Order: sequence, then structure tokens, then C-alpha cells
Amino acid sequence: MTPFRIGRAVPLPPEEVWRRLTDWPEHGRRVPLTRTSVLTTGANRVGTRFTARTGIGRLAFDDPMEVTRWEPPAGGRPGVCRLEKTGRLVRGWALIEVAGLPGGGSRVGWTEELSVRGLPRFLAPVPAAAGRLLFGRALDGLLRG
Repeated sequence: MTPFRIGRAVPLPPEEVWRRLTDWPEHGRRVPLTRTSVLTTGANRVGTRFTARTGIGRLAFDDPMEVTRWEPPAGGRPGVCRLEKTGRLVRGWALIEVAGLPGGGSRVGWTEELSVRGLPRFLAPVPAAAGRLLFGRALDGLLRG
């Protein structure tokens, strides 16, 4: 597994950034050829499960995830959300962090570690590079609204 990290500073308040970054169906609309389905009911929390399906027809795969840490930003405290990827093809985790900046705005950190089944170890940096590009664009789209 090769981790990657994406960071952004935006003029939005932490609560709005958190709302945008934890809108799981919107993630699917921001990642090419992907649709996200939330499998649990109610508000996001530890235990919320969703699946991102990426591809076309039979050339698609599921990326099931579960929220294992849920701490929205509040009272000046940063927000942290951890997702565990539990699929047969893609495994790993993602960590979303949102903190307020002095004078307004927010700092966003997105760290992810992916393991792709059957991928030789020497190619491990490839998913990280692709993830950095793909999730960077998705993150920018989510933050633009």
C-alpha cells in the first residue's frame, strides 16, 4: 500500500466544508464513471456504509466503505472522518480532516492508502499517483459546490 495526501485551503467555514465532503452520493458525481449508493439510513455516523461503483457495464467494480470514525468540526475543534475500504478488489482507508483557519476559512486534508488486489508490489505507487490526481479533482469539485 502506498499512501497519498491531498491538502487544500478554502474560504468556506469548517461546517460547510464538512457537509460537502461527507455527501457520499456527491462523491460519485465528481468521480468519472462512478455512482455512489448509501446502504444505511439516517444521518452519517460511525457505521454508515456506502458503495462506490466505478466502470461501465461488466467492466465495473464495487468499492464498499464504512465510516469508522465520525467527529464533525464543532466549537473550534477540527473534524475527522475515517473510512475503511472493504472491497474484494480495493482495500485500505481514507482520512478526511477539516480544520478552521485563523481569520476564517478552512484547511482540508485527505489522506488515503489503497491496495489493489493482484497488483504487483512494484506497481504500488501507480494507484497512489492516480488517486492523487483523481481525488484531487473530485475534492476540488466538492469544495466548489
